[in-house]
Formats: sequence, structure tokens, C-alpha cells
Amino acid sequence: MKGVVTMIKEFREFITKGNVLDLAIAVVMGAAFGKIVSSLVNNIITPLVGILLGGINLSSLKITVGKAVVQYGEFVQAVIDFLIISFAIFMFMKVANSLIRKKQANEEEVLEVVPASEQYLKEIRDLLQKNARQDEKS
Repeated sequence: MKGVVTMIKEFREFITKGNVLDLAIAVVMGAAFGKIVSSLVNNIITPLVGILLGGINLSSLKITVGKAVVQYGEFVQAVIDFLIISFAIFMFMKVANSLIRKKQANEEEVLEVVPASEQYLKEIRDLLQKNARQDEKS
């Protein structure tokens, strides 16, 4: 019984860790984003590609081999979905990384700027230390 209670406690700690919650949120957001991209592909991009290809609906492309029907249009549709989702994530990460770099650069600039009063205090400290060393030598 004690082992079960310990395992439940460990499981609760694992579930409440930030990384697990972040992952769960990312999965939900990814699913919602996937629906948006699928709608974009199905309702906007695929019809435009179909127009460019002479009115062909990609998702309805298929080959019949004997009694089997190979619906390769659905596969083409899935590949297009994947490429668009990958490109959207790439662009999002590119923007996010540039914002992170700008923020880090600004933080470094802020750290490098020392107020004059602090600079004066450091100089006074250094002079006092120098005088104390000279007094010890004398």
C-alpha cells in the first residue's frame, strides 16, 4: 500500500512539473494550429493548385489497380499540409529567435551601462584599497 501511495505522489509531482504542462499545452495548440492549416490547404491552396493544374482536384486523384483503389491524391494533400505546417513553424521560430536575440542584446547593453554614481563608488573603493595597501607597506 505504501508503494502505491509513493507512486501516486511521484506521478503527481511529475504531472505538475512545468515541462509536462508546457508539452500538454503545446499538443493542444498544435492540434488547433493543424486544423487551421488544414483548412487553409483544403479551402484555399488546393483549389488554387487545381486551377494551375487545369481544374484537377488533388484529393480526388486515384489509380485503380485490380480491385484496389490507390488514392494518391490524399497523400499529395498530406504532403502539402506537412510542408505548409513545417514552413509556418519555421517562420514562427525564426521570428521568435530574432526577438529573443534582440531581448538578450538589450539586456547585455543594460548590464554594460553602469550609472555614474556606481562608477564613482567603485573608484573610491579602489582608492581606499590602494591606500590601505600602501599603509600596510609603510
